[in-house]
Amino acid sequence: MRRHKGESSRRKRLGTIVVAVGLVGAGGWFAGSQMQSPADAAAAHRPPKAEPVTVAVERRSLTASVVAQGSVEFASPQSLSLAGPVGSPDSGSGGPGADDGVVQRVTRLPVAGSEVKEGDVLMQVSGRPVLVLRGSVPMYRTLGPGTSGDDVKQLQQALKRLGFSFGTVTGTFGQQDAVAVSRWYRSKGFRAEEPGIADKQQLGTLEAAVTAAQQAVLAATDPGDGTDTGGEAGKLQRKAAQQQLDAANSALSAFQAGYGTKVPAGEVIFLPDLPARLDKVSVKLGDTPSGPVGTVTSSRVVVQAVVPGNDAKLLHKGMKAQVETPDGKTAEGELVALGDDVPKNDAGAGTDSGGTSGGGSGDASAPVPVQISLPSGELAKNANESAKVTIKVGASDGEVLTVPVAALHTSADGKARVQVRRGGEVVDVPVKAGLSAQGQVEVAPTGDALKAGDYVVVGQ
Repeated sequence: MRRHKGESSRRKRLGTIVVAVGLVGAGGWFAGSQMQSPADAAAAHRPPKAEPVTVAVERRSLTASVVAQGSVEFASPQSLSLAGPVGSPDSGSGGPGADDGVVQRVTRLPVAGSEVKEGDVLMQVSGRPVLVLRGSVPMYRTLGPGTSGDDVKQLQQALKRLGFSFGTVTGTFGQQDAVAVSRWYRSKGFRAEEPGIADKQQLGTLEAAVTAAQQAVLAATDPGDGTDTGGEAGKLQRKAAQQQLDAANSALSAFQAGYGTKVPAGEVIFLPDLPARLDKVSVKLGDTPSGPVGTVTSSRVVVQAVVPGNDAKLLHKGMKAQVETPDGKTAEGELVALGDDVPKNDAGAGTDSGGTSGGGSGDASAPVPVQISLPSGELAKNANESAKVTIKVGASDGEVLTVPVAALHTSADGKARVQVRRGGEVVDVPVKAGLSAQGQVEVAPTGDALKAGDYVVVGQ
């Protein structure tokens, strides 16, 4: 019995040793399998080889446009100023003159936003009217009997258009013009500027001088007292009397040439286009109208914008433009002016482009002004608001093959190419580039070297 128990004990110890050896061997195998050399560790952490970035070739329609930000404005702003005083010295119509020491004051204001038509009273100064007529020559002097020029011709043409004159347009102010001016003023509730007391007194004085000179000539010719006037003294007396008569007649004629109904320099403003819209009023009641009194614009609406110089090269007059305001209103306009052709804003309104006007700066990228004309009445209520302008400069002929601009490159031979990935290879395909828009460019390959669905390389 004791021997049997001893063998059993030895067998248990032997089994324990075998198991322990097995565990040690397994642990060694596991540890060995988890251990790496430095080279193996570096290789395990190296990123995979970079693959080229590709984008699919598409078939689509392209539309190229120039987009700019601008503002909606009324066209042709023009500052208004009076060319001189209303009335004249010793005015017969009650208005203070330029030299009578009375300061002229605005007594009725222009109305901002109103429409100004030919023949209208724009405002009143010291109770006298300031009227508006159509004409390209600005008012710069008093028009009255004896004056001649293009400004007189404008006045005559305007009076005929208004129906107050039926005479001939001669360019010289005559009696028929005086009558027409008087009729025009009466239709507006005013009296035309007529000769005042001082003028009438001066006329009387000159007429009396002529009469006295005539009497002197008669007396020198036939004194009526039997005096012999045939001698040398008589001849000298007759000559002196005749010279006085000639001088008196000359003075009377010169005065009569300008005597009569006049249009004072400050009572008419000529504007090249009427009707016009009174945009701003620059004076208050009681002001002396020594500077600008307001600003008029055309009733036509335009959009003023600027585009980069490089984009401006794609534009020309007559192109259609889509205009959109922030509130979602849209209108289709037309490009009517570009660069130096855009009218300068004499009234100081408009868009501040923040750059040069393009025309002479020498910088191809310098901003260039453009003007878009809108149909009558379009976006008038959006005046002085911003607007986005989109001008279509080109379109593809239907659907064409397109690739991203980044896919296009020029090879050493100067030809345009794209890289196409096919299977595991990247091959160069020559193409002809066309219209570019929205980051895409039209490409025309040779034969079937490129088709929709192919993948072109745009980066690595």
